[in-house]
Formats: sequence, C-alpha cells, structure tokens
Amino acid sequence: MFEDYKVIIKGGGDLATAVAHKLRRSGFPVIITEISQPKMVRRTVSFGNCIYEGTWTVEGITAEYVESPDKTDEVIACGHIPLLIDPKCSILEKIHSTILIDGILAKRNIGTSINDAPIVIGLGPGFTASKDVHAVIETKRGHTLGQVIFDGSSIPNTGIPGNIGGYTHERVFRAPKAGLVKNCVDIGNMVKEGDILCFVDDVPVKAKISGIVRGIIHDGLIVPHMEKLGDVDSRGQKEYCYTISDKGRTIAGGVLEAILYLLDKSSRGENCEAT
Repeated sequence: MFEDYKVIIKGGGDLATAVAHKLRRSGFPVIITEISQPKMVRRTVSFGNCIYEGTWTVEGITAEYVESPDKTDEVIACGHIPLLIDPKCSILEKIHSTILIDGILAKRNIGTSINDAPIVIGLGPGFTASKDVHAVIETKRGHTLGQVIFDGSSIPNTGIPGNIGGYTHERVFRAPKAGLVKNCVDIGNMVKEGDILCFVDDVPVKAKISGIVRGIIHDGLIVPHMEKLGDVDSRGQKEYCYTISDKGRTIAGGVLEAILYLLDKSSRGENCEAT
C-alpha cells in the first residue's frame, strides 16, 4: 500500500528505531542514515548497532549496514531496513524520498529543511512546524508525549532525564572526563549502587542506584566530558532491555499519524501546511 512512499530517517538510536520499526511493519520502505561511530546508549534496541555488528534485529525487524546507496533497494526488497553511514544525509541527492524524518534527537536542528522532501518531520525540541518541518512530534514524557504539532514547537529541552522508576538524574551515568570508554558491565547485567560500570581512561564510573543496566554505549569509543554513557533501571525488568520502550512506541505512533494525515492532504491536492 505504501511501497512508493520511501522514508529516510536520520539517526538509528532507540527512538528513531521505534519509528523505523513501526513504519516498516506498516508497509513503508525505510532507509536509515547514521554517523560512523554512533554513541547510542540503548544499543540492544537501536538499529544503529548494525554499524558495529553488520546486521541488527529489533522485535522481528532487521537492519543491515550497507556501504552504498546503490544497495538500499536490494535490502528493502528483502523486507529489511538498509542503514548507511551518511552524516550529512547526502543520500537525498541520489534517492527520491517522499518522507524525511529527523530522529537524531540533538535537541536542535542541525541541518534539516522543510524543502528536503515533500513531507518532513522532526522529533523533539529544535524544530518549528510550518517553518523548518511540516510536523513536530513531542518527545517529552508526560501528557503530551507523541503529540503531533503542525504549528509551533515541542516543549523545550529541560536537561532533566525522564522519570523512570522514581529516578531522573540518578539513573543516568556520564563521562567524568573526556577519554576512552572501557565497559565493565553489559546491557542486562544487574548492578548495585557503587558498582563500577565502566572506566573513562583510568577514572571509574559508578552506579548511583541499584538496578539493571538498561543501556551503555559501545566499548572503546572516545567521548567528551559529560557525555551520556548509559542508564540503570531500578525496575530491574530484563525484558525492558530488549524491547522498544513505551516512549518509543508513543512517538512512533505520532509519526505514523502525522504521515497519514499529510499524505491524505496531499492526495486531496492540498499542501502540507498546517490547518
């Protein structure tokens, strides 16, 4: 039904992956672009992890790392999602895309234009609907999570991690300095408050709470000071480490709603401006 509406998604982290997963299951052909060494934390549910592993499967949908845009159609024909290293999303110059989604979650617009595709959608802060995208999807946890915004912007970034299991800042661990990351635990491991999670060079990074390691960046990466390295989930549910989150599913639903709305407007000869 939607085979002719090719979707390009910038970013292969967990929230962008939730979007890609829903759109692929809904029948849209999807292509993902990433940087060469993505620092996604929830690697087990991030299609971007196929850069390190070659292929990566999340809830029955597989992404494959490809080196050239010329190979994307072959991967799509197999029902998979091609992912290529393309920080500037130069693929837009070679492949016609009906829909472009900025899922980088940079908290600011780092290069997406409303003229990049017939339908352009931005996730979270940094985008203004009807100005630099056609629609913005709210990404802040709360009553409006997943809301489709056709006029205006999402809630500004507060800098406070979402509350999970009663914890916000405490559940997230960050780099105490710039340096090389050496992991001591893996996703799915149970840890106690005070346990060493990783080192940045020779400086240990310890858990602030007890729980399960829900995410940790790939071992061996160079990070700047205060880079997010991972998070500990006090709920201790191992299955949460390997499945798309409630937040991801809600945002993905908002993206699908926005696409269907804008496609319907287009089919009636209307432009993609808000009404």
